[in-house]
Amino acid sequence: MRSVVALIFYRFPSRKLKVIGVTGTDGKTTTVTMIYKILKAAGKRVSMVSTVDAVIGSKKIRTGLHTTTPDPFLMQKLLRRMVDEGDEYAVLEVSSHGIDQFRVFGVNFLVGVLTNITREHLDYHGSFDSYLSTKAIFLKSVKTAVLNKSDGSYKAVRKIVASGNKIVEYPISSLSESLKKGVEKFSEPYNQLNAQAAIMATKAVGIAETEIVQGLASFKSIEGRMEEVKNERGIRIIVDFAHTPNALTNVLSILRKKAKKRVICVFGCAGERDREKRPVMGEIATRLADIAIFTAEDPRNESINDIINSMEKGALKGKKIYKIPERGEAIRFAINEVAKKDDFVVICGKGHERSMAYGKVEYPWSDAEAVKKALKNRVMLVKRPGV
Repeated sequence: MRSVVALIFYRFPSRKLKVIGVTGTDGKTTTVTMIYKILKAAGKRVSMVSTVDAVIGSKKIRTGLHTTTPDPFLMQKLLRRMVDEGDEYAVLEVSSHGIDQFRVFGVNFLVGVLTNITREHLDYHGSFDSYLSTKAIFLKSVKTAVLNKSDGSYKAVRKIVASGNKIVEYPISSLSESLKKGVEKFSEPYNQLNAQAAIMATKAVGIAETEIVQGLASFKSIEGRMEEVKNERGIRIIVDFAHTPNALTNVLSILRKKAKKRVICVFGCAGERDREKRPVMGEIATRLADIAIFTAEDPRNESINDIINSMEKGALKGKKIYKIPERGEAIRFAINEVAKKDDFVVICGKGHERSMAYGKVEYPWSDAEAVKKALKNRVMLVKRPGV
């Protein structure tokens, strides 16, 4: 087993670290980063591994494309490097694939945090119950489990985790005034929950309240998470990683409340992944946005048009939709042909990602760069055969 060989080769590095793991469908990267910032504010030697990248000392390290939890050899290598750098803490983003494929096998987690469990990865896990169980089994293995009692999965997860584990719950209404202000810094309800999760996780390892407040205050933005691309047209252009029904609902609901005028949503659904969520995403977009533009998002070996047609099946009747298979053209069209001053244009699904999958090949891609080209009325194309 690769995981066992990796553990032995890198000499069980997590035994010399206090490891905090964050799992869940959405919000993992943000929560990992918040915990990291709090521990830094407390003067701790800490590194982190997230979907965006790994940060060890002052260096950022790419961990792969479409990767949340790295391969066991890379994971153990990163942990060994943390130990060699003199770190005391490691904060890791833990995916259901990573758990099921033993990528975190042998990692000694002191604290495990659950953000939420909503529909995702059913193509891999087979059912929602199996997906939930995978997350819960991980949380059962940690010394302290931090659970979101406002999430629909809470009772089922707590039942699995309960025996032999210390359980800490959030959100809590009895936060001090200074912690409340730290949480309320975030206008989005889902980020307020992420902040509460980070508070409870760092309290569990003995971090003082003043240091938690400082850490939350130091948190800025994360690449590809409600990332605004500034421009001189008066259009609010947002790039976000939202690629699940829950995340798309959250993002569009927030923008709906903030919008002076219209919300225009550009997004797709990944090929060779959960097909049943495609019409669900189509329904969400047409319900919460004024205009939805369906496009490509890692089609792999599936027909882009077939994916878009599946999304369209959930679209609400009478709502304005466009179907533009080339993602760069969809972004250009949204910004130059549809959007007006004071509109929001939100491009969802890719966020920070640096590639787009066509067939079995990952081609260079960036939503943020595509937006910059679109602002010049140019199209960023995925440079693949035939294009």
